[in-house]
Amino acid sequence: MATKPPAFDAKAFLANLPSLPGVYRMLDADGNVLYVGKAIDLKKRVSSYFQKSDHSPRIQLMVRQIAAIDTTVVRSEAEALILENNLIKALTPKYNILFRDDKSYPYLMVSGHAFPQLAYFRGEPKKPHQYFGPYPNGYAVRESIQVLQKVFRLRTCEDSVFANRSRPCLLFQIKRCSAPCTGEISSEAYRADVQSAVTFLQGKHNELIDLLTARMLAASEAMHFEQAAELRDQIQALARVQEKQFISSNTSQLDADVIAIASAGGVVCVNLVMIRGGRHLGDKSLFPLNAADSLAANLEAFLAQHYLGAPLPAAIIHNETVAPELQQLLIEQAQKRLQFIGNPIGERRVWLEMAEKNAQLAIGQRLASAASQNARLAALAELMEVEEVARLECFDISHTMGEATVASCVVYDRGGMQPSEYRRFNIETAAAGDDYGAMREALTRRYSKLAAGEGKLPDVLLIDGGKGQVGVALEVLAEVGVDVPIVGVAKGESRKPGLETLIVPHLQKTLQLPRDHAALHLIQTVRDEAHRFAITGHRARRAKARTSSTLEDIAGVGPTRRQRLLTRFGGLRGVVAASIDDLAQVDGISRALAEKIYQALH
Repeated sequence: MATKPPAFDAKAFLANLPSLPGVYRMLDADGNVLYVGKAIDLKKRVSSYFQKSDHSPRIQLMVRQIAAIDTTVVRSEAEALILENNLIKALTPKYNILFRDDKSYPYLMVSGHAFPQLAYFRGEPKKPHQYFGPYPNGYAVRESIQVLQKVFRLRTCEDSVFANRSRPCLLFQIKRCSAPCTGEISSEAYRADVQSAVTFLQGKHNELIDLLTARMLAASEAMHFEQAAELRDQIQALARVQEKQFISSNTSQLDADVIAIASAGGVVCVNLVMIRGGRHLGDKSLFPLNAADSLAANLEAFLAQHYLGAPLPAAIIHNETVAPELQQLLIEQAQKRLQFIGNPIGERRVWLEMAEKNAQLAIGQRLASAASQNARLAALAELMEVEEVARLECFDISHTMGEATVASCVVYDRGGMQPSEYRRFNIETAAAGDDYGAMREALTRRYSKLAAGEGKLPDVLLIDGGKGQVGVALEVLAEVGVDVPIVGVAKGESRKPGLETLIVPHLQKTLQLPRDHAALHLIQTVRDEAHRFAITGHRARRAKARTSSTLEDIAGVGPTRRQRLLTRFGGLRGVVAASIDDLAQVDGISRALAEKIYQALH
């Protein structure tokens, strides 16, 4: 019988803590990190967890799970802040405020080539290219590229395409590119268009329009009327862009991020608005996990996780207080003038109020969606006659005439699909076309691990299939010792949505729900996602199998012999059609190896 680990002796631990700046990590009995925090005085900060009684329920629950505490002493509070942020990103502790936004933000790139390319870019900026952004999402970048193509007609093609064109492509015909690849525009004129695009991206709209107007008048006076007409069209297009711009600044061309935080109904939202060169590039709403009661604490967590080690704008406009030490750390990182504006005036006040409104709207949508999902889960729990349903898993099988069989497992939890928990299983043991055998293999591999404690069991298991597949699922769960209610989702007449038959073995029922039933909508959503995920995996596996030669799997047939065979017989199909005698006539292929090749291919 396993012995219970000794309780954490907080008094003895605190007695040896130094009164120095540092970072502490709370660990549970299994060594998992529960929480990472920083402190100017480690002894005072860590002691407060065990001496105060007014902690939030989240912190009280965490303290009850502490089995050990690790500490790291650093030289300053700034170092502690950086280390804390790095550890939070690396360990994603259960009780820290977490902003999950792993993707790097996209940029618009103007390359450093002789004829610069306009491109979408993610990653670490590199010289000699110019980068504009970051943008809140890929859509905003592509929209800007379309605007620049219409107005300045810069190339967007890759270098390999650009270097090998013999005539202009379709983009030249529809006036979206000036075709520098085939010399339809001089290098000087193209450079002028690139400079105009850069000026536009820097927010100098009025300066650009004045410049284009002067060039138009000069071309007109020189009787270059075609050129003057093109410049006139550019000016008009720029004017239309300015009219459509949702938010723009004529007085401030400063790059700024506007960050508004709001809360309602237990949901906290940070709305991030990106202003570059006075242009509103779009916004993004983020919802932290394990949000604190204090909006200021949540805002500081966002600033640290979003900006430490990342590019910074010239100004950060915010609606909650930011600790001076965090401000100072970010100013030092920026290595340029960086303003923190907590009480803006004029147009910046308008920007902040808009961000606050967007945060509130996003919270409203999140709450409405949560209410809808809760209603669906409650309807499914009632249907299944169980107390509660929160987590679902769904399995589906995909193949083409038995080829490249793939099983998918998708997970619904915390009110939505959880792509990071999806799994695919390449079926190896089941015979081709044996859906029951494929389902058995996938379920055995999945639930053997879950039965051993690796992962979290679902409240309901959905099987995309009829009574046969459900029977297999019942057998597998009994074999591995897992008790999970099962629902089979059999396709209805003509495979039409809404006509599905639900097989519920633990109730010994077969149901056909009304098309507007909330539980049916949830089941359809999860089932369709499992189907999509399975088909995607199957197609990828089938494509891979069809693009690799089966000769590669035959011992003794290396690259040279394989090339000789393919050349002699005109490809793999010809090799398959060849007899043993034909194969043996190829240079380097003995009679014994020819027989081996023939057997492997047949």
